Amino acid sequence: MRRTHKTLLPLLFFAGWAMLSPGSSSAAAADHNDNGQISAGLREALFVSSDAAISLTGTTDGFFRNPEIKIPLPRQLKPLNNGLRAVGQGRSVDEFVLSMNRAAERAVPVTRSIFTDAIRRVTFNDARKILQGGDTAVTDFFREKTSDQLATAFLPIVERSMGDVGATRKYKELTRPLHQLPFGRSASMDLDGYVVDKALDGLFHVMGEEERRIRRNPAKHLSRIIRVVFGQLNLRR
Repeated sequence: MRRTHKTLLPLLFFAGWAMLSPGSSSAAAADHNDNGQISAGLREALFVSSDAAISLTGTTDGFFRNPEIKIPLPRQLKPLNNGLRAVGQGRSVDEFVLSMNRAAERAVPVTRSIFTDAIRRVTFNDARKILQGGDTAVTDFFREKTSDQLATAFLPIVERSMGDVGATRKYKELTRPLHQLPFGRSASMDLDGYVVDKALDGLFHVMGEEERRIRRNPAKHLSRIIRVVFGQLNLRR
């Protein structure tokens, strides 16, 4: 499943992007097609793009085994990390970090319906802005349109998941001895909010990296895109 998504993503994204690229044969051909067709093509690319990001992050080890998005121990708990490792309790810290990442991985699938709703509301002006934008225009579109809604949807899922995987319990166990120490107060934090923020950052980071990869080298997929995805538009090669 994950390999299929990563294969289709460059095909579908470049199909829409090439259609509106200034000076390209695809741009000339797009002039002969109505705005609805162009928007529909972009929507299809957006569906696959978001689905790929969800598949890469919303699975076991999607966060934990990806060093670029792995959720680390919160900064407030650094003294805790050093102290526990010094007395041979590093495993407890590692289990806590793992549980936070597991909670994020469980929350990601909820983004599918939210992304789908945003994609269905894409206008032709949105399409032009995205397709003619920078290296992360697609990712920026999703971030702008969905961040608040995603954060709201993530929170209860993260709260439940943190309980299910034991993160909240582990956090309380780890921080209990700190409350009597001078830096104990700094250990208090909104743990669920922290995981939500890091989960969203990780999701959009992966999406942005996928988008950059497509934009760096889309040309090799051109002929296949035209035949398989946008052949009905009768684009000239």
